[in-house]
Amino acid sequence: MTAARIASYDVIVIGAGAAGMMCAAQAGQRGRRVLLIEHYPVIGEKIRISGGGRCNFTNIHSDATNFLSQSRDFCRSALARYGPRDFLALVERHGIAWHEKKLGQLFCDDSALQIIAMLRAECERATVEWRVPCAVETVKRESDVFVVATSRGAVRAASLVVATGGLTVPKIGATPLGYRIAEQFGVGVVPPRPALVPLALDPTALERYGDLSGVSIDAEVSCNGGRFRENLLFTHRGLSGPAILQVSSYWNGGDMIHVDLLPGFDAHAWLASERDASASVAGLLAQRLPHRFAQQWSRQWGSGQQTSGPIRSLGEKHLSEIGAALNDWSMLPSGTLGYNKAEVTLGGVDTRQLSSKTMAAERVPGLYFIGEVVDVTGHLGGHNFQWAWSSGFAAGQVA
Repeated sequence: MTAARIASYDVIVIGAGAAGMMCAAQAGQRGRRVLLIEHYPVIGEKIRISGGGRCNFTNIHSDATNFLSQSRDFCRSALARYGPRDFLALVERHGIAWHEKKLGQLFCDDSALQIIAMLRAECERATVEWRVPCAVETVKRESDVFVVATSRGAVRAASLVVATGGLTVPKIGATPLGYRIAEQFGVGVVPPRPALVPLALDPTALERYGDLSGVSIDAEVSCNGGRFRENLLFTHRGLSGPAILQVSSYWNGGDMIHVDLLPGFDAHAWLASERDASASVAGLLAQRLPHRFAQQWSRQWGSGQQTSGPIRSLGEKHLSEIGAALNDWSMLPSGTLGYNKAEVTLGGVDTRQLSSKTMAAERVPGLYFIGEVVDVTGHLGGHNFQWAWSSGFAAGQVA
């Protein structure tokens, strides 16, 4: 195809998700001619299904401490220049009612579709052009421009923004395209894996605890420096709930996770204070933990040691061991439930090879990576959407 037949733009954005639409709108509002390409038939699907259909669109407390990356401070610049209150101001300008659920998590009162409509309106105001659905076939660099061959013809631009997301929820279009583009241009990729994802237990553990599916416990869960106090939920396949989803981002295959079943409470001291009671360990635990779990944990803890009799029948050493186990119950997950159940992808385009101010690849002029495709992963609770807005804004100001 000759150059004369290739449509030209200032900026091409691949991916019409949260980060991509934010970037396209910002670039277009600067007067840039922008083309937004999305291979999936519907834009913003991850926004639509998020937050139970109401989109946890940011966290008012979001800052650099809420993110994981090979470069710990990479997200700091973008978050400082476009933070949660900036996005909240945009939400309010569009008349979208919102509420804070807990821990700074902000949701739409009505529907996640309002956020998608808002982003689309911002793009329309910026005269962004759309190609949806439109598959990207190849990307090449010719002189100082990028030529993108698509299922609807070739296009070119001096700036190419990759906002293709991670590998989570493949049924709504997740692909590794962004990683392939990075590798094609010599930009490193930190191996991706599922994050904010339920953890599986092996058959032996499931035989013990699988029938507790649906039981929820207020617990503090830790692993490799990550520590979270929220609900832990038993499922028929293993462990879930906010505390487990959070710690899954810190879990590497083969690591133990540590569960404090009585956070902020000295379990041994409490049990010792009940030494004169006629109740069993299970009976005492049922005062502070769900009854079914108390029965099961007491029955299985300690490799068959006797915990069914009155607590006064237990020796001090045994009592101390039970108390220690309650405050540090170690479990070994057998794996995760994979990308279908994960909320985000850990890893991605190496931040050590990107500008933290612009999201540009330092060795490839005009090439940008934003959103989930980048090795920046937020905690649960709106932080990953805030990264999409912040990184999209940063690239949109310069692309």
